[in-house]
Amino acid sequence: MGVISLRLKDRDMERLEELSRLEHKDKSNVARELLEYGWDFLMVKYYKEGKLSLEGFAKKLDISVSAAVDLLAELGIESPIGFDDYLKGFDAFKSK
Repeated sequence: MGVISLRLKDRDMERLEELSRLEHKDKSNVARELLEYGWDFLMVKYYKEGKLSLEGFAKKLDISVSAAVDLLAELGIESPIGFDDYLKGFDAFKSK
């Protein structure tokens, strides 16, 4: 695990401390979680903007394509896979 030192604006430090209290976690863990959430948010944004394919999106989040589709649906982002595509995939899986 790497170590990084950085300066935060007072407002950012206050937010980190507040979240730390709310979540009953230390500031380091909260900061790591925020970085992960920020990464996930940016990848969703890039996917939505067409900068990432579904497969690329899944790889960036280190999840399966199926989990990526589920995540996008959970966030209200229309699935790139139509019902016909789903049936074709199901048939291909069934025939193996």
